[in-house]
Amino acid sequence: MDRELALNPNVLVSYLGKPAKEFTKEDIIRYIEENGIQMVNFMYPAGDGRLKTLNFVINNLAYLDAILTCGERVDGSSLFPFIEAGSSDLYVIPRFKTAFLDPFAEIPTLSMLCSYFNKDGEPLESSPENTLEKACRAFNEVTGMEFQAMGELEYYVIAPDEEAFPATDQKGYHESAPYAKFNEFRTRCMAYIAQAGGQIKYGHSEVGNFSIDGMVYEQNEIEFLPVRAQDAADQLMIAKWIIRNLAYQMGYDITFAPKITTGKAGSGLHVHMRIVKDGQNQMLDNGVLSETARKAIAGMMVLAPSITAFGNTNPTSYFRLVPHQEAPTNICWGDRNRSVLVRVPLGWAAKTDMCKIANPLENLSNYDTSQKQTVEMRSPDGSADLYQLLAGLAVACRYGFEIDNGLEIAEKTYVNVNIHKEENADKLNSLEQLPDSCAASAECLAKQRAIFEKYNVFSPAMIDGIIKKLSSYDDRTLRAELDGNQPAMLELVKKYFHCG
Repeated sequence: MDRELALNPNVLVSYLGKPAKEFTKEDIIRYIEENGIQMVNFMYPAGDGRLKTLNFVINNLAYLDAILTCGERVDGSSLFPFIEAGSSDLYVIPRFKTAFLDPFAEIPTLSMLCSYFNKDGEPLESSPENTLEKACRAFNEVTGMEFQAMGELEYYVIAPDEEAFPATDQKGYHESAPYAKFNEFRTRCMAYIAQAGGQIKYGHSEVGNFSIDGMVYEQNEIEFLPVRAQDAADQLMIAKWIIRNLAYQMGYDITFAPKITTGKAGSGLHVHMRIVKDGQNQMLDNGVLSETARKAIAGMMVLAPSITAFGNTNPTSYFRLVPHQEAPTNICWGDRNRSVLVRVPLGWAAKTDMCKIANPLENLSNYDTSQKQTVEMRSPDGSADLYQLLAGLAVACRYGFEIDNGLEIAEKTYVNVNIHKEENADKLNSLEQLPDSCAASAECLAKQRAIFEKYNVFSPAMIDGIIKKLSSYDDRTLRAELDGNQPAMLELVKKYFHCG
């Protein structure tokens, strides 16, 4: 049996006997007819980074065929700040490969993500998913390779505190029940995400856990497998929607906010990337980081200041990006080093068969572990527009191939020490810093916007809109103003609690 189909939890994949990327309109109609589906949902990301939903009751087969073929009109000015009310009509057209059975609907419902089109029937230049599509296309045209990504989705679960088996403050990393209280919730989320097509790597409890005013806050993480960057963004969008809906159903609250109180772990959205050619990962060369990987890293080093405009989009983002924390503030990279901006994680480059050592009865596996190597951007957080963020990273990695001194930049920004230790002060002082506010991030994007607009990846209207939004926070001195002012900090957190 096809290994891609065997044990696949996506109910449509199992029923139709083909991978989701091969779904056709005929497949969707057949599944609906044969499984008693009564409603169809169109879902699409808006300017606030959240999914919007349009419901259709299936009146008859002719109507079903019409909506799947023609899509529907929506008011773009209510979805995006850069669209004028006078010319706001947009089309939303479903992408069949994203179809999934809604796990929360009482009425049997099939949901699909949509793409935006303008009045002329062309992909909307400034839509999130089209921007990412253009970024990945440009990456492929320049490098001849495919840009892949995966996200680490961190979030806090909030519920009434329980006295039994109290968690150890800020020691929740990979904790088991009963000290971790929401493992069952997380695994149910993972099951629903997988059924909706998400390619999950694993899930676990994270460092952050604490109690305030009778409520327990527990940090969790769900990490995905590397796929085409376009698919990675879709999966993360659906995953956030599922986590929030299941939390609502179970009486919990959820936040992906970057910082929810001082002195406790913030939540990031670390993004791992790899570059693939002819199905083979190009990040290693004879067991060491390849020239391809170092060029991509160099591009991220150059454009790191403006990537925050896509990945750190409200003032609380910059209360997470503070010195001497695992969240980075310095523009550098290194191996297995959590004090850097871009980390090269442990990559199974050892020449031993660890499975054989741990399990003496096994034969030698000869597994190609080079496929596992990625590099990880650690600055983004849950406020990010997922499509803009991955598009920005695709642009940055592409840019590393377009500049002549990419390998030199990579060498200069490499660190192999903890830069926050006193003896490494000289190295720390030689590194450039990330922006410390939305206003500073907007300025960085304004200076580097031409790189993102090249090949028509980011439209000028989208860049203008991002700069305008970030500048409007007027938060250049906010961190200093709120230093030590816990009530004001909590009010700020409350304002942006449900970001992204």
